[in-house]
Amino acid sequence: MKIVNIKNFIKNMVLFSGLNDQELLVLAGSLKEETYRPGDLLFEENKPRKDLFIIYKGQVELFKTSELGQEKRLATFYSGDFLGEGSWAESSPHSTSARVVSDTQVFILMKDYFTDKGPQAVKIFSNIIRVISRRMKFANQRIMNSAAQYESGRTRKEHDLLGERDVPFESYFGIQTLRAIENFNISGVRLNFYPKLIQSLVMVKKAAAMANYDLGLLEEPVFKAIIQSCDEIISGRYQFHFVVDMIQGGAGTSTNMNTNEVIANRALEILGYEKGQYQYCHPNNHVNLSQSTNDAYPTGIKLALIYSNDALLIELEKLIGAFRKKAIEFSNIIKMGRTQLQDAVPMTLGQSFEAYAATLDEEVDRLSENVNLFLELNMGATAIGTGINSDPEYSVTVIGHLRNITKMPVVNAKNLVEATQDTGSFVMYSSAIKRLAIKLSKICNDLRLLSSGPRTGINEINLPAMQPGSSIMPGKVNPVIPEVVNQIAFKVIGNDLTVSMGAEAGQLELNVMEPVIVQSLFESIEMLKSGMSTLRSRCIVGITANEDHCRKQVENSIGLVTALNPVLGYETSTELAREALEQNRGVYELVLEKKLLTKKELDRLLAPEYMLKPHKMKL
Repeated sequence: MKIVNIKNFIKNMVLFSGLNDQELLVLAGSLKEETYRPGDLLFEENKPRKDLFIIYKGQVELFKTSELGQEKRLATFYSGDFLGEGSWAESSPHSTSARVVSDTQVFILMKDYFTDKGPQAVKIFSNIIRVISRRMKFANQRIMNSAAQYESGRTRKEHDLLGERDVPFESYFGIQTLRAIENFNISGVRLNFYPKLIQSLVMVKKAAAMANYDLGLLEEPVFKAIIQSCDEIISGRYQFHFVVDMIQGGAGTSTNMNTNEVIANRALEILGYEKGQYQYCHPNNHVNLSQSTNDAYPTGIKLALIYSNDALLIELEKLIGAFRKKAIEFSNIIKMGRTQLQDAVPMTLGQSFEAYAATLDEEVDRLSENVNLFLELNMGATAIGTGINSDPEYSVTVIGHLRNITKMPVVNAKNLVEATQDTGSFVMYSSAIKRLAIKLSKICNDLRLLSSGPRTGINEINLPAMQPGSSIMPGKVNPVIPEVVNQIAFKVIGNDLTVSMGAEAGQLELNVMEPVIVQSLFESIEMLKSGMSTLRSRCIVGITANEDHCRKQVENSIGLVTALNPVLGYETSTELAREALEQNRGVYELVLEKKLLTKKELDRLLAPEYMLKPHKMKL
């Protein structure tokens, strides 16, 4: 490509702001042009940083690989975006990988440039430092996105009902989002903590635009720009600009307007205008056309919860699988079962772990049943369910488009007035999440008891040692993974109470407490996902059994007489139990001493295959 064309391409990039035409020409001449195919890596996690990449054409995704080998996509980059800006002075390796998604052409600025071009390099350094500072500033928001690259200090004026405000020029959100940021600095947990939530809200906006276009309410250029804007956000772009706190007043209006403004401002760019020129594409008049917060917001929430439930079930099923593997591994290890923390009757350690798998397996069905309640929506209800400010055909049309976009069998409620004020589906789903949390906590209680000791407790199993357990007691190792899952369960149970109270607090035609309901549900899901993954990978898969100790406990247990009762009779078994208690001796030992059974007969009765299931009784 000609140097002058490269110069014209890079001159408006914030990374190179401050360079004059001659410096831009020199820079353009220093850039190396490369073409990549889908699947190629621009750079790789844990490999040395070398070059800065500027995307001219194509698409690149940034991703990170977990210690379990799972990939998590962090952002998608397009023409005009850049990656690897830390390469100029960073000696540490890349913390992420960049993979080409489509045929991509890039310009590469190699590290040598920064040592050869002093004055120009200083100008670029200052821009890079601002970029890195911006990214560090928002690192706690957990989203790496190309939008985080830009911060120039410029502003644009916007107005609303309450007056004018200066909005950061690079921000895709507008004045109403700006007011929400100022009003609701509550939890520090923002919309962009939950990418599926953003994607679902934008899917609703996309379906609405398609319905409005079908009904002749949107002109084609605006319609196409809105659709492209929605598709880009759904793919992962601009999510950094969804900055409203999850806890907010206004029944979700701030979330809805944050969504409308980002879509509108990106659409304006697509149309060739600047952000804020709302006469050409307006957040309310065009993006929010035929909608209210009161139907768009809960619809987006319900779709996001369905997607999030899918991810929750994946972690749950992995955990169930881990318990089942342990059940097989421990299937022949005999141990004492206990009721009320007292010796009961023998069982196998495998049966204990299979019971954990079975009880969690039930929750797959419960969660699946309850999440299906979210398939009933209230799109077209607008403010209170009457459909005011929407076309008579809009409700049916938008649901059809939403069904195609989401690939879900969504339907509209029979009574939109009722559906707009009802939060019963959130209550039902929250109860299912709570039930899962309670079961997980009970299992973790068991794991802590069964591993207690190691010298003075039950000590039937060994949990993987994760960290030293005390700052004062050498050699102590605590069951920290089950402990943290217990605490997650407590939080989920508390969140369920919050959901119940929020649902109860609804008044008349709308429940304004939906934001805290939503925040509670998403927090519970995310904590449970992380908790189950941690429990599986850092605890369950590494559990070992103390087989000899388990068998000795059975042989010494008074509870052993229950297994011998059908053979020796109740009176003899009772006498054995009394003597064992009084003399502090084992039942196994006494049976052999009294020659009530031979060792072969006794061992046969205590074999797992005999003792652990019903048998035909003899008179």
